[in-house]
Amino acid sequence: MRPTPDRVRETLFNWLGQTLYGRSCLDLFAGSGALGFEAASRGAERVLMVEKSLSVFRALQDNAGKLACSQVLLRHQDGLEFIRRNAQRFDVIFLDPPFQGDYLPKLLDILPAHLNDGGVVYLESGAEIEAPAPWRVIKSGRAGQVHYQLIGLAV
Repeated sequence: MRPTPDRVRETLFNWLGQTLYGRSCLDLFAGSGALGFEAASRGAERVLMVEKSLSVFRALQDNAGKLACSQVLLRHQDGLEFIRRNAQRFDVIFLDPPFQGDYLPKLLDILPAHLNDGGVVYLESGAEIEAPAPWRVIKSGRAGQVHYQLIGLAV
């Protein structure tokens, strides 16, 4: 598990705006849950966190209970499997898959069907990210070995 560095998380939420009031968010590879819990603390109406590891999932359950985050929903499932079988749409999707996997190309093909109008996807990777059509890069940055971008659908 590799939590999003604090500096990167601060930049991301500056990009998104200080409040996410009324928005629905998906933290597809939740890990520590830092992005999802941050979204919940900034007023997101609904935050769905998906995590494959059972021990990490249980920690997320424990933390959600301690933080009394009623708007946080948790799913114990592989992120790619979840998104392939689920039809829900979101305003913000946090996408921080394991760096050693080849998740990003597959997910970038699938995710347009899961975004509300004007929705965005936050990507984090160990290598520079090429956002293929129909995506456009809104913002991007790098912190050490972490490359990150905010992308949206080109209009």
